[in-house]
Amino acid sequence: MRLKHNKKRNTAFLFETLVRELTKAIVRKDENYKKKAASIVRKHFRKGSTLQKELQLYNSLQEGQVLKPHVAEKLIFETKMQYKNLNRKEIFSKQSALINEMNKTLSGDVFSNFVPNYKDIATIYQIFNDETSPKKRVLLEDSVLNSLTNKNSKGDDNFPKVDNLVVRGFIKKFNEEYNSSLMAEQKELLQKYIFSFTNSGVEFKLFLNEELGRLKNAVKDGLKMDDIKSDSDMCRRSQEILGLMEGFKETPISTEMIEKIIKIQSLVGEIQS
Repeated sequence: MRLKHNKKRNTAFLFETLVRELTKAIVRKDENYKKKAASIVRKHFRKGSTLQKELQLYNSLQEGQVLKPHVAEKLIFETKMQYKNLNRKEIFSKQSALINEMNKTLSGDVFSNFVPNYKDIATIYQIFNDETSPKKRVLLEDSVLNSLTNKNSKGDDNFPKVDNLVVRGFIKKFNEEYNSSLMAEQKELLQKYIFSFTNSGVEFKLFLNEELGRLKNAVKDGLKMDDIKSDSDMCRRSQEILGLMEGFKETPISTEMIEKIIKIQSLVGEIQS
């Protein structure tokens, strides 16, 4: 008998669909809904929590880097061993609490979100499930092994798979608005911004501080260029941009700020090209 995949009992699916709800809320600037979704993620996937530990094991079998076959085999074996040490009853209980809160707090169609890596996490779910037959498990593990060792399965090298899943809505929005493709540093900024809602945001703040420092230095270097020094309008705009970035120190991080930084990143890209 074929084991049916229950997506509501797949912790990786629950996390992915929550991230998509969060992303949609950010794109449509729905602050209230965004706070609700972010609160659920922080509560149920906080560091050290049961579901966070299980999610890490799912993620370990979706490595972004290409592994050597013997390393991938060891990874699959070790991940399964660690999964066996998890308390299944506690996982079920925590999932039930999460599902209940998602149903009551978020949109009614929250579980209908399209998750591009659904097939991958469904495969891992069945590998972890004790009811999967030995033959089926071996075939599924072979599929995961091929995914971990096959470079062609990793997608666009310039846009890692996980980035594509999380920031697709943002990229579409900004591409339509600015009529241009986002640069690598802009994609990184958006990815870290979205994920900052699922944790304390410390990593994003550190990244933002470094990125603003890079942009400030680039604008200052631009002011030394002959083409800009001889253009009074460009000099004025550059000084305004420096003042704007300096003011970010006293400004709460918001989508509006991120949009401004993306525009500055584009300007700096033009200066450096």
